[in-house]
Amino acid sequence: MFAVRIHETGGPEVLRYDEIETPAPNAGQVRVRLRAIGINYIDVYHRIGLYKMPLPAILGREGAGVVDALGDDVTNVPVGARVAFVLDAPSYAEYAIVPAHRVVRVPDTVSLEDAAAVLLQGLTAHYLISTTYPLKQDEWCLIHAAAGGAGQLTVQVAKIAGAKIIGTCSTEEKARVAKQAGCDEVILYTQTDFVGEVKRLTNGKGVPVVYDSVGKDTYEGSLNCLSPRGMLVLWGNASGAAPPIDPLTLMSKGSLFLTRPTLGHYIATPEEYAWRANDLMQWIAEGKLRVRIDKTFALRDAADAHRHLESRAAMGKILLVP
Repeated sequence: MFAVRIHETGGPEVLRYDEIETPAPNAGQVRVRLRAIGINYIDVYHRIGLYKMPLPAILGREGAGVVDALGDDVTNVPVGARVAFVLDAPSYAEYAIVPAHRVVRVPDTVSLEDAAAVLLQGLTAHYLISTTYPLKQDEWCLIHAAAGGAGQLTVQVAKIAGAKIIGTCSTEEKARVAKQAGCDEVILYTQTDFVGEVKRLTNGKGVPVVYDSVGKDTYEGSLNCLSPRGMLVLWGNASGAAPPIDPLTLMSKGSLFLTRPTLGHYIATPEEYAWRANDLMQWIAEGKLRVRIDKTFALRDAADAHRHLESRAAMGKILLVP
């Protein structure tokens, strides 16, 4: 099979389209012939070495396709089943080997492209809104990068929860996308100080929670947007990792909370994983959650896909197709 691997860390040019042996499933595993592969910022972090991986390594942690082979002792999913997965197998390839108990069945009413586009970012949106800081009806929140793939899903899940949403983005076009996703207010941070605007919109109170996927460029302003005892959910590093934060800063700004969550800890049990994944599939089938696919690239063009992602021009999910 062909797969996209890195042999050293660096820019998009280190992504290589390699021909390697097609793997066979062991006991408890299934092999998935991939039809669509999701690209996420964690793939960039692996590529540049921010998150370390043994090399050479196949990138990617999200995909959808059709089960084409079973290992021994697999009884929960048949050959031919439409499935998706996240985190449990590398995905920039024509085939993936996935633990059978970690595949998500994709309903016939949901396309494999939508399944590949929604799982990592959608599960992230689900845990952020339902669990990390459980948003309540009519509660204000601030969501950075609201027009990106993850941002749009987080906005939609927050809207399902009944929250009032302030989103930030960089351009008028992105502002329209953020509004369509469900933002009540949108701040163009390239034109307006988002801290001052958040305070104006909330009559000086600030918001009880900020969902910040940008990191270095926004974390300080995010802290300043919080109301007393508010929570900064610092869940991404799109502009680089935020530096260490002095605990006394949290005290002086209002006895604030800071958390740096990651998806794996929120889908660690089969029950929690199934709950979140099934909610996503049901919301898509019911039309409550819309997946916006920004652009699709051939698997061999993964380097171009990474360049597009890092340009921050994307307004939705980027997919690879074998």
